[in-house]
Amino acid sequence: MAGGSKKNPVTARSGPSRGTVIGIVAVVLFAAIVGVGVYWAQRPADVVTPANSTATGTTVGNPSASKKIDVYQDFQCPVCKQFEQQSGATIDQIVASGQAEVVYHPVAILDRYSPDRYSSRASAASGCAADAGVFAQYLKLLYENQPGENQPGLTDATLIQLGEQAGGGPGFAQCVQSGKYAPWTAEVTDQASKDGIQGTPTVKVDGQEIQDPTPDAIRAAVAG
Repeated sequence: MAGGSKKNPVTARSGPSRGTVIGIVAVVLFAAIVGVGVYWAQRPADVVTPANSTATGTTVGNPSASKKIDVYQDFQCPVCKQFEQQSGATIDQIVASGQAEVVYHPVAILDRYSPDRYSSRASAASGCAADAGVFAQYLKLLYENQPGENQPGLTDATLIQLGEQAGGGPGFAQCVQSGKYAPWTAEVTDQASKDGIQGTPTVKVDGQEIQDPTPDAIRAAVAG
């Protein structure tokens, strides 16, 4: 992953800069992650999914919209934070206008860069936010408070505090503490691997990947 001038020892790819903040999209090979414990070896046959979600991700906006945006992200990924800072408002505007729905896929592929499996914990907590109807608000708070790579992630207490700040309500804390959506996180991550997703952030519009997901590129793909 890349954050500022720092690069972790993983493969990266770049697209046309278009003068944007995001110069590269970090690529993390899922095959390299399987052996380091991101996936649970045994998952329940019936994974409980949050509200407005499936086993692949969480939907924000009108599911009947004519266009669909898929965003694959890891809450520990610095480039995902850059993407949110650059293009998040554009996606919000497109969804608010009714042009498209967005499906967020909160994968957990960067646990190896955290001593406390922060990617998995943050993704599972985002499932609690989806249940409470505040996924989009929670996503922004997670990126605003993103911990550094190779550092401890946000504590569960902080994840809960941010959820309450987002409007998660009294049941949010119990949801996070119980690990209710940990199996869902594993399922989302596993399905992304099966679907050929090799890095975060990955953005698709109607199934077509945008190599350089700038605001202009996203708008053009939705309008096309």
